Amino acid sequence: MNWMAWTLPTAVFFTAIALILTAMTVWEFASPSIERRGFLPLKTSRGDRLFIGLLSSAYIHLVWLLLTETALWPATVISVVWMAIVMRWG
Repeated sequence: MNWMAWTLPTAVFFTAIALILTAMTVWEFASPSIERRGFLPLKTSRGDRLFIGLLSSAYIHLVWLLLTETALWPATVISVVWMAIVMRWG
């Protein structure tokens, strides 16, 4: 992995994404999800809500970078809270 010149935050980020995807795959095999309707304007499965949550978290970080030059940790906290809301009630 030396050719990628990863920093610790980058490695932690991609490791977390890999672990989330692995956990969701195991969960889906153990207990297949059924589509349901929450506050999102469409029927979604757990995988759909995960994708929507991850994509919107990326946008939260991009907007944070656009609006401020401070550290990204507050955007990460906002993203984790948003992800929990989407996964639970989305």
